[in-house]
Amino acid sequence: MSTKDFVEKDYYKVLGVPKDATEAEIKKAYRKLAREFHPDANKGDAKAEERFKEISEAHDVLGDTKRRKEYDEARTLFGNGGYRPGPGGGGSFNFDLGDLFGGAPGQSGGGGGFGGGLGDVFGGLFNRGGAGTRTHARRGQDIESEVTLSFTEAVDGATVPLRMSSQAPCKACSGTGDKNGTPRVCPTCVGTGQVSRGAGGGFSLTDPCADCKGRGLIAQDPCEVCKGSGRATSARTMQVRIPAGVSDGQRIRLRGKGAPGEQGGPAGDLYVVVHVDAHPVFGRKGDNLTVTVPVTFPEAALGGEVKVPTLGGPPVTLKLPAGTPNGRTMRARGKGATRKDGTRGDLLVTIEVLVPSDLSGKAKESLESYREATAGPDPRAELFQAAKGA
Repeated sequence: MSTKDFVEKDYYKVLGVPKDATEAEIKKAYRKLAREFHPDANKGDAKAEERFKEISEAHDVLGDTKRRKEYDEARTLFGNGGYRPGPGGGGSFNFDLGDLFGGAPGQSGGGGGFGGGLGDVFGGLFNRGGAGTRTHARRGQDIESEVTLSFTEAVDGATVPLRMSSQAPCKACSGTGDKNGTPRVCPTCVGTGQVSRGAGGGFSLTDPCADCKGRGLIAQDPCEVCKGSGRATSARTMQVRIPAGVSDGQRIRLRGKGAPGEQGGPAGDLYVVVHVDAHPVFGRKGDNLTVTVPVTFPEAALGGEVKVPTLGGPPVTLKLPAGTPNGRTMRARGKGATRKDGTRGDLLVTIEVLVPSDLSGKAKESLESYREATAGPDPRAELFQAAKGA
């Protein structure tokens, strides 16, 4: 039903009540006609079903005090397809409501270029944006899952199987909710899946219909599997590609990989929370990998070359400068984690100078000789001097 039809239809005539009918009289007339033309009592009668929709539509408006007031005001302004000017308006001025409510923007004619404008206003006001008994497409639910990756898989990326459970159209009833696949139109929302409520200022807001849960349909013989909801739990296994470079605790969004939609609606999204196992050798700082490499005292003091392992590749050789202190960090470029653009971070190598805990006699003699050869001022003298002056 279009907005034009909404304004022009005489709902009082549909229910057979006068314009000054009380709320009780409207309710009584609706119940009588609804029983007479209900689809359950007229199976296979298309005319009766259409009449039932008109009756429900009329009651949906006249049975609500605010909507009835809005309807009456709109009928006063645009009743019988013509504009009715107020006192002093100088007679009647008729034009086609089709131009006013349905024309495209900028069209000429009686609407004077109003196409779509007032149609949008009244469509929102009366919750009749051109759809009568159309059910609304609904987006599928978002799903959240978890996956645990090895350190190497997180750095390089991996394709992993995920088994998920989500709501999907019931296979037993093909998503209709009815055992025989023949649900009826919801009489409360007349198949729209929505009901309106007053929001003040002459406007109304829409909410999902509580009787049909927003589906627009009600099962006559509810499906035993989904209990008439049209949705059932479905388990499936999906191969999901986890991009390279993910970190522990990261939440990845995969669009359209969630629960299937309803009534042609799009699927929801899949959110995957990634957990990464620790590595016995390597660590990670952003796009860079870290590793601690032990060296002997002579290597640190005299300098030299040391081999360093890499993740999944051949070792690299670093040149250790003479006098390298403990804790110094060196960099092996391009040996880190994979970035989003395909490049790789660096491998940060921390030097750990080993201090032997057990020395042979010859080693002790050598160190004693070294101490005598390098004897000099107390290296901690400045430390104590600074402490006294503070």
